[in-house]
Amino acid sequence: MSSEVAGTAERSTYDARVAVGASGTFAALNLAGVLDAADIRVAQRVGALGEETDQSVLLAVALAVRAVRLGSVGVDLRRVCEIALPDGVVLPDAAEWVAAVEASPLTAAGVIHHELDLVSLDRYHRLERQVADDLLTRMAADAPAVDADVLATTRQRVAGPHFSDEQGSAVDHAVRHRTTVLTGGPGTGKTTTVARIVVALADQFAAEQVRRQGGEPVAGGRHFSVALAAPTGKAATRLQEAVNAELTALGIDSADAGRPEASTLHRLLGWRPDNTTRFVHDRSYRLKQDLIVVDEASMVDLTLMARLLEAVRPETRLVLVGDPGQLTSVGAGAVLSDLVAGFADHADSPVVALQHNHRSTEEIKALAQALRDGDPDEVLAVLRRGSAEVEYVETDDPAAVLRPACTAAAVRVHAAATGEGAPTARAAAALEALEGFRLLCAHRQGPYGVRHWNRQVETWLAEELGQPLGGVYYPGRPLLVTANDYTLDVYNGETGVVVLDDDGRRRAWIAGVGAPRAFAPGRLDAIDTMHAMTIHKSQGSQAETVTVLLPDADSRLLTRELFYTAVTRAKSRLRVVGSEEAVRAAVATTAQRATSLRQRLHPR
Repeated sequence: MSSEVAGTAERSTYDARVAVGASGTFAALNLAGVLDAADIRVAQRVGALGEETDQSVLLAVALAVRAVRLGSVGVDLRRVCEIALPDGVVLPDAAEWVAAVEASPLTAAGVIHHELDLVSLDRYHRLERQVADDLLTRMAADAPAVDADVLATTRQRVAGPHFSDEQGSAVDHAVRHRTTVLTGGPGTGKTTTVARIVVALADQFAAEQVRRQGGEPVAGGRHFSVALAAPTGKAATRLQEAVNAELTALGIDSADAGRPEASTLHRLLGWRPDNTTRFVHDRSYRLKQDLIVVDEASMVDLTLMARLLEAVRPETRLVLVGDPGQLTSVGAGAVLSDLVAGFADHADSPVVALQHNHRSTEEIKALAQALRDGDPDEVLAVLRRGSAEVEYVETDDPAAVLRPACTAAAVRVHAAATGEGAPTARAAAALEALEGFRLLCAHRQGPYGVRHWNRQVETWLAEELGQPLGGVYYPGRPLLVTANDYTLDVYNGETGVVVLDDDGRRRAWIAGVGAPRAFAPGRLDAIDTMHAMTIHKSQGSQAETVTVLLPDADSRLLTRELFYTAVTRAKSRLRVVGSEEAVRAAVATTAQRATSLRQRLHPR
């Protein structure tokens, strides 16, 4: 069952999402929670501007707007019947409905499109076509020149006991092709492979420079340039640290590998204060790097992928790295999974999958594999085996289970933030303590939501300390950035902690790319407490110990991808709190999105 078509809840007429004045099918679908007021208002406005009065066409537009809001790029009118509809609502016959859309003046004007079974708004139709065209153009271009002897030498130089043949094949592919989509689950060595791709391409670049200069290296020539990027600051920081650690382990100076630096994708592309969907770099002003690596590609939505592809030079190597089993992006599209599916039949597919798991966390690996396989019995079997790695708790009182671990984690962070040493040392210690434990929830609101549990942990912490916390920005408060602030260079997904300064003032230390930075709390706008966080927000990060609180089995957010993402955030220990019904519901429900990118990528 798709999570998008899960049941809806009746709305009060006092709800802000109710479209006052709507009638007929629109009103019924609105009050049932299928359509929001915004969906209806957009459809009505588009109809007025395009002189379309056919209510079935306007309903299709409203459903297309709804689809984008829920992460799809369009709506398949033949599958609308899968939505939980209120009693008495009768939708048009699918064939007649499609015919009305295709004959509409809105379609003639290019405001909406019906193609590959989807009705989509023009913007998302164009974005999907652009992404497909740009990728297929990159694949059709002449292969880059490769010095096979240099590549063989590099392979020997970066080989080691933990570097597998499949990782070596991935390095070869990235050297011999302009575009590589590197996929794999946790522990399969994606970052290890990325570091060696960086080295291999730096060696190729150096050899080419020598060849062009008649066999002699020339001082002061152009240097190999690398950009490491990710959708969030936290993911970018992890990528930077992991690649640098691998280079150090290989005995390779960062300068000899292009000095790879990480940033968020938004920062790489260049923020424009006058435009929230366009960037400084585009087709007229391309990115200069010779290699661009994008980690956590499953989090990249359709719009951002389109902006990236139009900014990459044709000759630049592009490596997209991610796990297609994880949650898709918050924005519309399911780009990484579409690339994997769409390129499956290509003779020279850019997708390189890493299968072998190198981590020692056998039980966490087994649970993740059972989730990927969609086997609820095996998932429950792994959970119930019980081990030092995986614990399963079925309880009607999650507070009793969660209090000891959550309180202990909060106390550790508070103690570090108020301890001895310079503020920078306290901040580093508090941030390190913060990475030791994470409570993950599916929801933001309600009894299983992060807001409830953030308040609960703060209550427990105050009781443990024997004193009030002392205001909103209390020492040791864990922070989560929830929106990009380009002026401060602080990005969505970055984490931080409140630390006492030497003079007793409180500072919010944010761990972005590079060293943590201190801010006066009043300068930060979009900040949440992070004793608990949503599973969506946890993407791109990990913690030593993770506790996952599953909601009721009927939660519309409970999907296999959500559960898998939560499980794979744990480095060494995982605790799952929830009912058997919730586990089975999660495994059985896939977060399907209506897209057409994969069809556009099929061989033509």
